[in-house]
Amino acid sequence: MTKPWASDADLVLERIAHLVSIESPSFDVPASRDIAGDLAGWWTDAGAEVRLVTTESGVHLVAELAGEGEPLLLVGHTDTVWPRGALRGDVPWAIDGDTLRGPGVYDMKSGLVVMLAAAERLRDRPRRAVRAVLVCDEEVGSPSAQDLLRDCATGVSGVIGFESPHPDGALKVGRRGSTRIRLSIAGRAAHAALDPGAGVSAIDELVDQLVAIRAIVGDPSLPSEVLCNVGAIDGGGRANVVPAAASAEIGLRFIDGETETRVLEDMRALAPVRAGAQVQVEVLSHRPAWAASSADARLLARIEAAAQRVGQTAEGRPAAGAGDTNLLGSLGLPTVDGFGPRGGGAHAVTEHASLASTMQRIDLLEALLADVTG
Repeated sequence: MTKPWASDADLVLERIAHLVSIESPSFDVPASRDIAGDLAGWWTDAGAEVRLVTTESGVHLVAELAGEGEPLLLVGHTDTVWPRGALRGDVPWAIDGDTLRGPGVYDMKSGLVVMLAAAERLRDRPRRAVRAVLVCDEEVGSPSAQDLLRDCATGVSGVIGFESPHPDGALKVGRRGSTRIRLSIAGRAAHAALDPGAGVSAIDELVDQLVAIRAIVGDPSLPSEVLCNVGAIDGGGRANVVPAAASAEIGLRFIDGETETRVLEDMRALAPVRAGAQVQVEVLSHRPAWAASSADARLLARIEAAAQRVGQTAEGRPAAGAGDTNLLGSLGLPTVDGFGPRGGGAHAVTEHASLASTMQRIDLLEALLADVTG
């Protein structure tokens, strides 16, 4: 039997395939320029005013679609975690029934097509005003996009993020904060046997500092749990040399802002355990905790009502992962994320998205934007 969405599914599939074919790893400026240029053309054809913002990280896109009321901000990203060559290697483009496979198909090129397709459907109909911002460096913490995101959030009625949903399709309302830090230790080199007392072991100091960090994040007086992962360690070189330098990269996840503030302040206050050592804590990226609010609940209720109008259901709950909606939700803006289609395998060779779910998300977004009463 022909599915009700078959009439425009071919175009949606064609566009997803095209975006996946443009391999766009973070910080690849030429690739970012290519994908932003193609998206700009599609958004312009949909009736939007488009501007491209060029940065050292790549090219961001902002599209303004006129309509009723304050604009609803749609947030996405064009970069992926996959290096060039993944398409010809471990993650080739493939279609297996309803399942689409390829680098970035789930995170989040199918989501980019969802927002565009809904806008196209509403081109000649009454609709809410829309502002879409597609950043080029979300996968590495959006270092060049933070100010742009704040600017684009000015005067909006709410924010919808197009990251992947929960595995069961539920939307995401609230996200853990995510901070990456580098802990760097400077010691003093010396011969490990002939003159060990003249040296200061940066590795020994690093071990002691990591123990101290475990105590900080495990403090039972903290308001909520902290996830802490020491993801990389570097230092030293030879067993007969007291190491002069060592470092660790650490990922931290927070549920609430109070816990986040306390932990980061304590980590910045770390002091050397041994004389002659130096300790430096550098924040590499930071996304604040976004705790779900009543404003988020009201936006979710509007989405739930739109879902009912198109024969769907929608619900939302907090998520562990972080994204650009962390910043926007933490500013108090009504925010819901996870509007991308169902699928799985983000950042893994099993990455895949559902075409049927993509079409359902387009229907849902169309119904939401067509409601100009609120």
